[in-house]
Amino acid sequence: MTSVPQKPQMQGNLNPVPPTQPALTAAQHSNTLELTARGYALWRARSLGLLSGTPFGLAREARLFRALCRPQPGQDWLDAGTSAGFYAGVLAAADCRVLAADLSAPMLSEAQRRENSPNIDWALMNLEDSGLPDGSFDGVAVGATLNETHDPARFLSELARVLRPGGQLWLMYVPRTGGLLQRLLSVPTLGGLNFPDPAWVARQLPGLDLTDGLGVGAVRFGRYVKRGGG
Repeated sequence: MTSVPQKPQMQGNLNPVPPTQPALTAAQHSNTLELTARGYALWRARSLGLLSGTPFGLAREARLFRALCRPQPGQDWLDAGTSAGFYAGVLAAADCRVLAADLSAPMLSEAQRRENSPNIDWALMNLEDSGLPDGSFDGVAVGATLNETHDPARFLSELARVLRPGGQLWLMYVPRTGGLLQRLLSVPTLGGLNFPDPAWVARQLPGLDLTDGLGVGAVRFGRYVKRGGG
């Protein structure tokens, strides 16, 4: 499994706290609440259907991810902002080795309860300042965490850094529409969310190429591959 000496890696113990704490958005703060963690999986199962306006459950999302990313047994993957552990579970079922990271201890507890697999290690960390070694992973999966980060450019840079040459980055996020609701949710006290334009996302990943991009209603999926693979 990928070594992570600079940050606490957890095997059922959620006590360690990362030594550095980047600023958090209001949405990130809300995710550290027990109540949010207990209800998140229910929201996650329905959110893409609500956002896309079409039937889009977790099974369909998992099929799309597997079809485009084709995770292979023995690969090392990072589930960046695992929340309730959805992508960690999909990857573990594909016999990948997974580091599932989140800045919320209650979310990690909920994820561990739902996804009990020996293929998953759990880590309490903020991926905007992970301290993970360069080139640690064959793949990184992100399920909506990009929208909640305090510094999305820094977050994307960190994810690109920890990918190996030829590694792939999978992003699911809500892009900018310019609507009133997004403007309200972007206010720091009302959520502090960010809604990036896909072209902006691509500019933050100069060493990666977009191989697959798909918009489903208000949801955007993107697969990027880091240059330099054999």
